[in-house]
Amino acid sequence: MQNFEFFNPVNIVFGQGQIKKLGQLVPTGTKIMLAYGGGSIFKNGVYDQVKSALPGLELTEFGGIEPNPRYETLMKAVEVVKNEKIGFILAVGGGSVLDGVKFIAAAALWTEGDPWNFLTNRKLVVTRAVPLGSVMTLPATGSEMNGNSVVTRLSTQEKLAFNADAVLPVFSILDPTVVFSLPEKQVANGIVDAFVHVMEQYLTYPVDSPIQDRFAESILVTLIEEGPKVLVNRNDYNAAANFMWAATMALNGLIGAGVPQDWATHTIGHELTAFHGIDHARTLAIVLPGIMQVKRVGKREKLLQFGERVWGVKSGSNDARIDEAILRTVAFFESFGIPTKLSAYNIGPDFIPVICNRFTNRGIKGIGEKGDLTIEQVSEVLTLQL
Repeated sequence: MQNFEFFNPVNIVFGQGQIKKLGQLVPTGTKIMLAYGGGSIFKNGVYDQVKSALPGLELTEFGGIEPNPRYETLMKAVEVVKNEKIGFILAVGGGSVLDGVKFIAAAALWTEGDPWNFLTNRKLVVTRAVPLGSVMTLPATGSEMNGNSVVTRLSTQEKLAFNADAVLPVFSILDPTVVFSLPEKQVANGIVDAFVHVMEQYLTYPVDSPIQDRFAESILVTLIEEGPKVLVNRNDYNAAANFMWAATMALNGLIGAGVPQDWATHTIGHELTAFHGIDHARTLAIVLPGIMQVKRVGKREKLLQFGERVWGVKSGSNDARIDEAILRTVAFFESFGIPTKLSAYNIGPDFIPVICNRFTNRGIKGIGEKGDLTIEQVSEVLTLQL
């Protein structure tokens, strides 16, 4: 196992009816910004629950944070935070809202030029941010228990990420009943998003880390077992709770501690969203099978382990077992309507050089856990998924 530091101070408040505890969690004596997305919280009753839990507090509202939150929108919120002297930001929504709030919180205290710089320049470190908390309405990203944020800039068609302990939420409330009102597409996306988060930290190469491996496998199996239950019956509380907790555990740092991590699927997938607006999870479903094929030699041992422990594939040659593991993963995604081919989005081979050229222009020579997925192999991955 590799050396690691694991730090996660986020207070998770989990279960039905927990939104009422907001008044005990947010700081008093400071202005609070309530940030949300397109308005689903008004339809599902979460907005009313939040407001009822915060009587008498001075609230400023900022709505309209998009899926794949846009830099242009978020900078408007930054100005509100500065002008109104906001002391705490409460994100109410899915992972995109929380990702956006993390950027707002960091950008509001950033003093070194355009805040976009700390997304484009990894040498710049965010060390200060307005404190923030969250009420999550969509299991998927795990943003409620990590310091990650991904932001899209329309003017340059870029989707970039940053990570900082400074934007770890003070608390996150997870009430599984919010799943009851989610449309099928959002649930399906959430299952894939969480699944691929685990795979990015698990499907690399062995470093004798049985705890992390077993935790990762348990999350994958839970998503395989519980995800379809949620799709069939949105009001199944236990399935919704298991799904929500699996999505959180998929990316809170625990299964990635002391092990190599890949993130090539995300790196490529972000470009599909930036240029074509495809839902984040759906880009992951396209790219992951191609990564598994192209890197089947370098990932051989973990692919065989994945096939055996997660899918029960134990017989046949090594190549046959790997093929079967990939096929079952694809079948799982497609079983709830998630396409795994670029053609489903009318994207042809002409687009592949656009992504490769972007990586080349950024000075990227290789990605993945060993940095050895070359630009040529990125092209091969995408070609396989046409």
